Amino acid sequence: MKLYRPLFTTAEIRAIEQQHGAQPLMHRAGIAISRFVQDTLPDVQAPILVLAGPGNNGGDAFVAARLLQEIYPVTVVFCGDAEKLPADAAAAYRNWLDAGGKVLDHIPLNHLQKEEWGLVIDGLFGIGLQRPITGRPAELIATVNRLGVPVLAIDVPSGLCADTGRVLGCAVKAQWTMTFLGLKPGLFTLNGPDHAGEVVLDRLELEADAEVAGRLLEQESVSKMLAPRLKNSNKGNFGNLGVIGGAARMTGAAVLAARAGLLMGAGRVYLGLLDDAAPTYDSMMPELMLRPADEVLKLEKLDCLVLGPGMGTDETARSMLARALVLSAPLLLDADALNLLAGDQSLRKILIQRTAATVVTPHPGEAARMLACTVQDIQNDRIRSALDIARQYQAITLLKGCGSVIALPDGRWFINHSGNPGLASAGMGDTLAGIMGALIAQDLPAEEAVQLATYLHGAAADGLMERGSGPVGLSASEVMTEARWLLNQWIYL
Repeated sequence: MKLYRPLFTTAEIRAIEQQHGAQPLMHRAGIAISRFVQDTLPDVQAPILVLAGPGNNGGDAFVAARLLQEIYPVTVVFCGDAEKLPADAAAAYRNWLDAGGKVLDHIPLNHLQKEEWGLVIDGLFGIGLQRPITGRPAELIATVNRLGVPVLAIDVPSGLCADTGRVLGCAVKAQWTMTFLGLKPGLFTLNGPDHAGEVVLDRLELEADAEVAGRLLEQESVSKMLAPRLKNSNKGNFGNLGVIGGAARMTGAAVLAARAGLLMGAGRVYLGLLDDAAPTYDSMMPELMLRPADEVLKLEKLDCLVLGPGMGTDETARSMLARALVLSAPLLLDADALNLLAGDQSLRKILIQRTAATVVTPHPGEAARMLACTVQDIQNDRIRSALDIARQYQAITLLKGCGSVIALPDGRWFINHSGNPGLASAGMGDTLAGIMGALIAQDLPAEEAVQLATYLHGAAADGLMERGSGPVGLSASEVMTEARWLLNQWIYL
């Protein structure tokens, strides 16, 4: 059974809040924060600094401060106008004052050293933030980020867009983020992982049962997608994978994809290189079957074709793509195949008429060309961008990057929760394409293959990093070998 945790947009969270009322939820949030601090930092001696902002996020902070001051010394810095607080936040503010709490409007100048504070609780801005942070709140955030003190963010780090992961002017860098009711997508993509730290979910005694389109991709979601192999098996049971690409001076890209496909269990891997001077076999992995690219396209049985790694964009490459688009086999398009599609309306028309599964795997630059926009446009809303590609190209879409987004033409989407900066090196995308293609060739539904490959690729990099082989200097060849080991662990242990 595949298990996914839902991801809730700001609008979806607001709908839940309206059903249950802000005041009881604020009280529960304050209790949850207080409990987390006591469980996580039971021996903290230095004062806790609580930053409270002008909205209900600030109200959560005031409730937490009132509860925590029964155990710890607490200082509250309020960045707002008490007269303009929402009703429930205003009540929390008054309760804090009634409990003997004091409110400062800045961090005292003689308390700007790390050792002055045991913890900072960030309650400046929550999911409602829409504009860049400037002025005094920005100065407070800069000060907190410089302190080097552990930070617990309430719901989302202040300055981080809950829906997109964009930094709105500046953002708190937290060690933990306690988020409420449901997970927010912005915590897991783009800048989110660099600011949120460890994400802790508290449902506030509610079950958020709304139907949502987004899901978080975790090991529990994918690890059982492949079943153990029967002992009575042969290579014909595990599919024929074709890989076409590798024009002059770019053969390594296609070779990496093909090698990854073999290590991921494809029964046969046919590699068609477009470089006329390419060798006729791979001396490092002679199990690969090198053929002229034209012959790979003509294979009687092809269970998946990966097209694009190192392919170039000349007329030969375009001809290969045009012929591949009319194949009845599942098709994975990467790299230069995407650049060709983006610039040729006639090829796109053929693509959207396909009945077999099509997967496209752009990085932000390729995605920008596919949607005729800028890279900044793509990154400003990665989920929307991936969905737009999926719908316009009628293809399962993987938008690569921090918190890779998988989007389906029917509107469902997933954010991957594995990987690290070691994947930011040459050949990683080619390796991922080969992993994905091999899983499709083994008759895994394309939607599941994309999910499994994406998470597995990142998890392999994570495992290597944990053992000291990254992130600096991590190579694509290391990742594909680790991915094979990890996949077998999931299937057989």
